[in-house]
Amino acid sequence: MGDYRESIIVQVSPDRLFAYLSDVQHLPSYMPRLTSARPHDGDRVTVTAHINPPDASERDVTSEAWIHVMRDGKSLEWGAPGPHDYRGRLRVDESEGAGSSRLTVELHTEHAEGEQVDHGLDEALRGIKQAAEDAER
Repeated sequence: MGDYRESIIVQVSPDRLFAYLSDVQHLPSYMPRLTSARPHDGDRVTVTAHINPPDASERDVTSEAWIHVMRDGKSLEWGAPGPHDYRGRLRVDESEGAGSSRLTVELHTEHAEGEQVDHGLDEALRGIKQAAEDAER
């Protein structure tokens, strides 16, 4: 179990980055393995991911999650019901560079430990940075 936190600088203004991230339909463009995200019923989202676990066959998995968009403070909170108590928060702040943002992601999970979560968090941040900067071009 653990709590994790990581930040990255994104070359997109805070308002534009937050607008991009708060549209949940963009999730598959930057979340590894996620193939679809369909918002419904307020803050509920149905997500589908393509997984290839080492101890089982490759397959698509669909589950329910929630995402709260908090425009004041430019932050999102998310989570998924289940035994792993998976939840997180991201926040978009101004960076020192003109037209850039600091994106901070905090994650809590009971499922994986240490290196696996650190790798996944780093992969997600790099994916967000790439997708958001590409969307601005």
